[in-house]
Amino acid sequence: MKRICYPLLFLSPALLFAQEVDQSALAKIRKEGLENSKVKEIAHHLTDVTGPRLTNSPGFQRAADWSVKQLKDWGLKNASLQEWGEFGKGWQVEKSYLAMTKPYYMPFIAIPKAWTAGTNGALTGEVVVVDIQNEDDLKKYAGGNLKGKVVLTRSAADTDPGFKPDANRYTAEDLEKMTNSQPFGQSSFNPEQMERLLKMRSFRSKVDSTLKTQGIKLELAGRTGKHGTFFTSNGASYKGDSPVAGPAFEIAPEYAGLIARLAESGIPVTIEAESKTTFYDKNLKTGNVIAEIPGTDPKLKDEIVMLGAHLDSWHSATGATDNAAGSTVMMEAVRILQATGLKPKRTIRIALWSGEEQGLHGSRNYVKNTFGDPQTMKLLPAHEKLSAYYNIDNGTGRIRGIYLQGNEGPRAVFEKWLGEFKDIIDNPTVTSRNTGGTDHQSFDAVGLPGFQFIQDGIEYNTRTHHTNVDTYERLVMDDLKQMATVVAAFVYNTAQMDQKIPRKELPKPRTATGVSR
Repeated sequence: MKRICYPLLFLSPALLFAQEVDQSALAKIRKEGLENSKVKEIAHHLTDVTGPRLTNSPGFQRAADWSVKQLKDWGLKNASLQEWGEFGKGWQVEKSYLAMTKPYYMPFIAIPKAWTAGTNGALTGEVVVVDIQNEDDLKKYAGGNLKGKVVLTRSAADTDPGFKPDANRYTAEDLEKMTNSQPFGQSSFNPEQMERLLKMRSFRSKVDSTLKTQGIKLELAGRTGKHGTFFTSNGASYKGDSPVAGPAFEIAPEYAGLIARLAESGIPVTIEAESKTTFYDKNLKTGNVIAEIPGTDPKLKDEIVMLGAHLDSWHSATGATDNAAGSTVMMEAVRILQATGLKPKRTIRIALWSGEEQGLHGSRNYVKNTFGDPQTMKLLPAHEKLSAYYNIDNGTGRIRGIYLQGNEGPRAVFEKWLGEFKDIIDNPTVTSRNTGGTDHQSFDAVGLPGFQFIQDGIEYNTRTHHTNVDTYERLVMDDLKQMATVVAAFVYNTAQMDQKIPRKELPKPRTATGVSR
């Protein structure tokens, strides 16, 4: 029979609920967060000034260096880029140009695939369209008949007109459904979905490898999306010992469709292209930005409350909603706490993660190095010291509640804390549901309370998540202000509690799996 820790799950919430919220502290947090916000300035630096932030690229390093300096300037302690281990090669685009020249001139919306080689100067060529959806399709092109060709791999994108808005906020009915759903009823990636996704990535890698072996001149990869927006992906391996992939562009689906239709009509299509990319492989290791507000209570200062977001992004835009938004919010939250002069009992630690987009590498390795290994469940002393970890990684949309990840222990206290913000949170919601694919999962994997906030989707899944238009303009500043204020309150309240946030039963040892959303 599975052992359940009833005292932890069912007695602690009542004790937590009895603890009053410090209204004076809350008023200071509200005033600083809503009236003196710095989210515009922070977001501007992390997007416009820094540029794309692919892990181990110069852009990521710029963002990390600026964040460390800013956190130090605000008075946080122990601010540094804390190394967690080997990631692999950095990479960035130095030049990118793609256009159709025959049957007429048309510039294309496109970007080199991540971690692919450049073209070594300008090139031209007639396009061959291939349709490779499975292993049998791949065998058709194994005979060397693509050597020296420019190859377009078809897009499966739905480019039909859309009759739903790109941007949405949750309705009361939507939130009610979340409230009443089962603890593990829905997840971004269940085991079956995870397996399919990993197989899809493996197959895509095999396609790229086969095309390179065939000696093609250039690959054009049609991507999903519409209206000039396309969703980027991992172009090739970033591992230090991996061979360099041949030149390749990801291309908006409308232009992939144009080429395919012309070719099917028997009209030759010629393109010209030039890309220049740089690999950074002298140092394959990387780190996370870490900083602290030290605790002040003699008995509790060694305990930790963490908040975090991933700092890295994809390369086709400036990663505004994914996830400069989350990093901005978390930096602003600790700035608010510093500006108010509040003195938390527990230590508050912010983390801005690297390598999230390639598989939660930064947070997973931090958790493994600091708290315990989910594969063996061999726990380190710091595991007992963490109260909770709070995460933001669902775009620019304001907070509407919090996912419990199946941990019913803190429900009452979270409901109370959210209730303090009913004027800026419509229908505040606490749901047992788990949500997957981002850094709170690294904590949950070793039995630590890790939580992601429920956020309005805005344009996240339709327009900005991993796309070429994820820029500063997609950020809703009033939403970022609201998020930072709520997060600051949650973090401060957690730091002041008489006891730590309740925990679920420890998971069994397992092989860690998962990928980024």
